[in-house]
Amino acid sequence: MRIGSYTLTALETGRFYLDGGAMFGVIPKVLWNRTNPADDRNRIELGLRTLLIRDDKRCIMVDTGIGENWDPKFSDIYGVDHSRYSLEKSLRGAGLSFADITDVIITHLHFDHAGGATHRTENGEVVPAFPNANYYIQKKHYEWAVNPSEKDQASFVKERYVPLFELGKLRLLEGEVELLPGIHIRLSDGHTTAQQNVLVTDGAKSLYHPGDMIPTSSHVPLPFIMGYDNFPLITLEEKKNVLKRAVENGWLLFFEHDPRYAATYVEKTEKGYKAVKPVDLNLE
Repeated sequence: MRIGSYTLTALETGRFYLDGGAMFGVIPKVLWNRTNPADDRNRIELGLRTLLIRDDKRCIMVDTGIGENWDPKFSDIYGVDHSRYSLEKSLRGAGLSFADITDVIITHLHFDHAGGATHRTENGEVVPAFPNANYYIQKKHYEWAVNPSEKDQASFVKERYVPLFELGKLRLLEGEVELLPGIHIRLSDGHTTAQQNVLVTDGAKSLYHPGDMIPTSSHVPLPFIMGYDNFPLITLEEKKNVLKRAVENGWLLFFEHDPRYAATYVEKTEKGYKAVKPVDLNLE
């Protein structure tokens, strides 16, 4: 898909599984199981999709996927699967390598979004996975991630991102900003403190990456809010604002975790908001 001078591509980096009840909060299983069927451990399949934004000067990634080299217990609990998709394969399919990435915007530092930001060398050293890139995160979120609450501490794996800060590769942003021409950072606080959402726009066409505010197309309806969210009522208000603007302005929504759809448009009906018209960015 083209927006202004940018080509946008959805990169599939793997699959993993999370508890369906946790993913849908107060929504009964009889409802969410229709679209996201659970396995025998009550887990649902989720995508690990990153957004690639590039022009003739820059190759920008939004999030990094879960990454590699997790221990067997972790991989079993979360069903980490790279048998079909991996970041390396997807980059190669786009004609790129890790060294070609110039910028990495991390929405937030949960392991399924920032796990691929670093990798461990043969001698055990943790180094940036993208050696020539600057990484961007909100300062307020980084401070939360190095000292998380008891509720969400399991979502943060510090060795996957603290080395970036120590090596001077992590740029700490403060507030909303147009990071690069046509690439706007917007903030949300319901899922986790100071999550970065990304709006790519040329004024006529726009794509909005809501991070884990709306992780899949099944989460478009307002009450469908994750149990993982620290502040679900804030998420509710943030969704109302984003979905209203998406309908009014014709934004395409990007879904990082949807196992089927990379992006859809949204419409409002008498029953509320719903995802419509799936779009394959790589064919547009």
